[in-house]
This record gives sequence, structure tokens and C-alpha cells, in this order.
Amino acid sequence: MPNTIADYDSAVDFLCRLQKVGIKFGLNRTENLLNRLGDPHRRFRAIHIAGTNGKGSTAAMLSSILTRHGFRVGLYTSPHLVRFTERFRINDREAPADKIFQVFQEVMGVISGDEWPTFFEAVTAMAFHYFAQEEVDWAVVETGMGGRLDATNVIHPDVSVITNVAMDHQEFLGASLSAIAREKAGIVKDATPVVTAVRQPVVQSTLKATCLKKRAPLFRYGIHFRSRRNGPQRFHYHGLSHNWSDLPLGLLGEHQYTNAATALAALEIVEANGALRLDPEAVKEGLRRVRWPGRLEILETSPLVVLDGAHNPHGAESLRTALTTAFPYRRLHLVMGIMADKDIRGIFRRLLPLAETAVFTRPRYGRAADPETLRRLAAPLIKKIFVIPNPAEAIAQAKSMAAPDDAVCITGSLYFAGEVKELYGEPSQVHDRLLA
Repeated sequence: MPNTIADYDSAVDFLCRLQKVGIKFGLNRTENLLNRLGDPHRRFRAIHIAGTNGKGSTAAMLSSILTRHGFRVGLYTSPHLVRFTERFRINDREAPADKIFQVFQEVMGVISGDEWPTFFEAVTAMAFHYFAQEEVDWAVVETGMGGRLDATNVIHPDVSVITNVAMDHQEFLGASLSAIAREKAGIVKDATPVVTAVRQPVVQSTLKATCLKKRAPLFRYGIHFRSRRNGPQRFHYHGLSHNWSDLPLGLLGEHQYTNAATALAALEIVEANGALRLDPEAVKEGLRRVRWPGRLEILETSPLVVLDGAHNPHGAESLRTALTTAFPYRRLHLVMGIMADKDIRGIFRRLLPLAETAVFTRPRYGRAADPETLRRLAAPLIKKIFVIPNPAEAIAQAKSMAAPDDAVCITGSLYFAGEVKELYGEPSQVHDRLLA
């Protein structure tokens, strides 16, 4: 480790440079690194979550509910929106920067040889080391990408969760739903229960075959548990052994009722194994107080300004449903910054028909699509198009066109969502967006 790393900001810059190592799938480097740290990932119970969309929201719900049951709960998610420390939370509190710097030094101090870990391998080791030091009872762990060869897949959880499977990251995970499903199903462990909300028959078949081979009990949304909306941000849950009516939910969007049911089913399995006793009041409080920034987050109310990190067609479909059911407005103005390697046409087909105008911009992240390319692809779907490369100016333009009863939706990427939150005053750090 270079001797110049003397403070937190330098440490984060060094981790940024590890991105040059690239994405190397496999578990050996992570296992070896954790072994030299004393296997911290063996010192807490865990819930492991994979999926194309919704895994962060589901993880946040699990953490919030477990916290209200009196446990010390670590939450590891990616990517962060504004601050690197967002990735590491204990009882819903973001980790202090000085503590993460200490953990960074300890992890870097046990690296041997010339082969450095990838960015995500190093950060995953930091998370597990931090959680072990803080003596968490539970860690809720979100995969970075895929599952089978993801660095987080070294843990042995009490229950595995696969929220859903859709087309995304095809260059790494495969070009078909079945191929991507096999990668997500790679988190299934021998005889470890699995909870899922996957819907597509081909994905269900892949998951059922994996669970059968692993002797892992499989619990499916719509078969073993379900949810039903019964009012604004309220729902009924019909579960494995519990039926709860009129539950509150702190997150917006129809898809969040499915995510909430998936989280509750996972906790019912934990309860059945004797690791906790679910308290209905703690469940309600955990669901009521859960927060997950950058997902249908209301930034302003007159006009309504909504921020959502939808970055693939599946996420855009959930956003479309929310825009047509959850928010009253007269006209919709979109502000979009999208990564060039995403299914831009698929996102556009779901969102542009809803909008009066579209303003295309360019987030500062290197993979961002050229706004002129976005204009060309959008032309068949919408007439009023603006290209404003500067995100702050793009948002200002959309707001200037919006009447008080209109809505502005800022979307296209989680990296863009993070940049927008900085523009709206979220305290940031000195480095750029990080991968994974």
C-alpha cells in the first residue's frame, strides 16, 4: 500500500484507482483476504440478497425491521449515491469516515503479493471486517452484480433472497434471462431457504432446478406469500404463518409492496428457525421508518420534483407505474441522464410516452451517454426535446417549463441520482462516482 495514504480522502481515491483492476469474477481473492483478517464474515448471521432491481430497497426494509427488534444490524449496499460511507450502515446509521479509514488500513495491511483485489473485493472485505469489529448480530448483504461469482457470495446466510431477474449487465452475466437467472441463483446455498419474487416462467424454472439440486426450500411470491395494497403507502401481507393487515410503508411505488412482502417472508423464515420472534409493532415501525434515497424521492412539491434511479427497462416500468398511479399532475417533464451501456431504447419506450417534454443531460460519470445520442433515439417517441449537457441547467430548464400542478421527474441512472442529490445540497466527498 502506498505510504501516501494518510487520510480518508486519500484512501477513497486509492480505492477508485483499484477500478483499473477491472471486474474479475471469482471468490478466491475475497476468501483469501478475509482469511487473513480472521474470517470476519463468520462472526455474524446474514441475509443475502440478489436481484436485478429492488434488492437495495428490500435490504433497507430488512435492516429497518431487524433494528426495531433490538438487534445490531449491519447493512452493506452498492452503489452509493453521494458518499462512499453510505455503503456501510449499522442500525440505519451511515458509518463514520474515520472508522472506515481505519478499516481500510487494516484490510490493506493484510494484502500480500502483487495481485491487488478489485475495487468491489476490497470494499466487501472492508464491510465484513467493519461489521465484525462492531459486533453486529445480523448483516444484510446486497450483491454487487450477479451472485454466483460476486465477492459477497462468501457468506453463509440464514436465508437467501432473489428479488427479481431482468435483462441488465448482459456483458457480464449473459445474453438471456436464463443465463442471468443462473448467475443470480448462484447465491443459493445447500439446505438454505430461498425467498423470491421472480415471475417469468424461465427464471422460475432455473431457480427451482437450482434449489432442488441444493436441497434448498424455495418460497415464492404469489404462491407462499403475497401482498395487497389497501391505501396510500399501506398494504396487507399474507405470509407463511403471519397475516398482517394495514401495514404502513415508508417507500413509494407499487413495486415496493412486493419488495416488502419478500422482506417479511425472509424474516418469517428466520423466525421459523428460532433466530427471532417477530413483533407486529416492531414490524410496523420498521416498515414505516424505512428510507431508501434516490428511489421515488420527492425533492420539491411545487412543482413536484421526483428523483428516481431507474437505469434499465424493468426499473423504468416500475417508475412508469408509479408516475401513473402515485402522483397527481397535469403534465410531466423528464430530465434524463443515462449510461451509454444501458438499454436506452427500452427505457425510453416506457417513459417518454408519458411526458410532455424531455430534457437530456450528461452526468459527469465516464460511461454517460451523449445527450445528442439520446435526442436521436428519442425523436420517434416525443416531440419536445431539449439537450442541455449541464445537469443543473437541465433541471432548471425543466422546472421553468413546469406549472405548479406539473411534475418533473429526474431519472436514468443511480450515478445521475447521486449527482442530483449533491446539486440539492446533500453533503458530498471529494471523489467521483464509484463502480458496483
